Amino acid sequence: MTIEFSKPLGAQETPIPGVVLYDLPVHGDNRGWFKENWQREKMIALGLPDFRPVQNNISFNEKVGTTRGIHAEPWDKFISVATGRIFGAWVDLREGPSFGTVFTAELDASQAIFIPRGVGNAFQTLEDNTAYTYLVNDHWSPDAQGQYTFLNLADESAAIQWPIPLDNAELSDKDKAHPRLAGVAPMAPKKTLVLGADGQLGKALRAIYGGVDSVEFANRAEFDLASADSYSSRNWKNYSTIINAAAYTAVDAAETQDGRAAAWEINVNAVARLARIAVEYDLTLVHISSDYVFDGGRDIHDESEAFTPLGVYGQTKAAGDAVISVVPRHYIVRTSWVIGEGNNFVRTMASLAERGIKPSVVNDQVGRLSFTQDIAAGIRHLLQSGAAYGTYNLSNNGDPQSWADIAADVFELAGSSRDDVTGVSAAQYFEGKAAAPRPLNSALDLGKIRAAGFSPRHSRDALSEYLQS
Repeated sequence: MTIEFSKPLGAQETPIPGVVLYDLPVHGDNRGWFKENWQREKMIALGLPDFRPVQNNISFNEKVGTTRGIHAEPWDKFISVATGRIFGAWVDLREGPSFGTVFTAELDASQAIFIPRGVGNAFQTLEDNTAYTYLVNDHWSPDAQGQYTFLNLADESAAIQWPIPLDNAELSDKDKAHPRLAGVAPMAPKKTLVLGADGQLGKALRAIYGGVDSVEFANRAEFDLASADSYSSRNWKNYSTIINAAAYTAVDAAETQDGRAAAWEINVNAVARLARIAVEYDLTLVHISSDYVFDGGRDIHDESEAFTPLGVYGQTKAAGDAVISVVPRHYIVRTSWVIGEGNNFVRTMASLAERGIKPSVVNDQVGRLSFTQDIAAGIRHLLQSGAAYGTYNLSNNGDPQSWADIAADVFELAGSSRDDVTGVSAAQYFEGKAAAPRPLNSALDLGKIRAAGFSPRHSRDALSEYLQS
């Protein structure tokens, strides 16, 4: 078979999700040929994942009919032919609806194929002296073989039409002994780790990811952000994502000596350790930010606004955001006035209404509530949709309100009178108290998260549902 020279670089989708066949430009003359077998910039522009290969392997096959596979490895592969020609067969052995899907093609030196983790790879040589090459994004080791998933080359359900019948082909005894598809345990996806799993947002993430085996939850006892052992005790190669729902949030206590140290340890130092892991292992890192990174001097805050924190808590959150921003795969989810399971402003107001107490509530700090149910749903949407990495504001929708307005809504929904709530200024409310400075305007612009396909519920609807539950 003659290699076709000077084809344009191109990509062709296949029936297996994530498996893409590439045409490679090969330039030749009477002396031989040359090709760019792997060119990161051009390949990424064409849509190839930036899978960060770390090892290059070559399988040399002396005879026609040499057949190897079907092996699904726990890493991604970029496969091409250096010399000769092969018939390739790929079978999806990952958990999910595409399990068992088959794709076959003949490849020569002018083609390459990207095979994601968990897709079975097999080939049969169609010429003598064929060299089959592949880039992988993890280092091979004997221990890694225990994570392989195998399928028999002769599996009847895959029904691969081998050009050279397997009875006449060169196979290893190991490959002959692999199980049929009915006996294959699908390769599980890489795991997501949720930190701070017992906090308000952590509990909402538990609810939304309940029953998903690939999502792990760790509370402080199971992953102490202040302990170096927590970061070294996991095999991070088995993870794809970390959702950091843990934080030091005691705004007023952060202004004390001990609180300041604790806030910097959890909100900055721990975040830096997570960022280092995310960069080293190419993980997606989801981090929760706060309206406190701003001084509240604007009517509404968008994601491009420069940090202007007023107090220690806001300073540590801003520093943490800056650290996370250098992680290639990151989502910073910026929220305000978080409400979830546990003690919070809404529950306090509902309790006061029930007991007939008429509170004085700050009326010159304006923003929107962020219910943890919606934050969790927004995080899941960003991860599932493959939204562009970066910072996203995420609160509930509706006109910004003061704390006094929200308290009045709670009283009304609880069957009491709105007039039971008296508005006071923040200066009056905090007079004589040891309190951190707070932004007067915390409203977040939601245009970017909406453009990414996620529309948070209206605050009033979310509040009503929350009180009913």
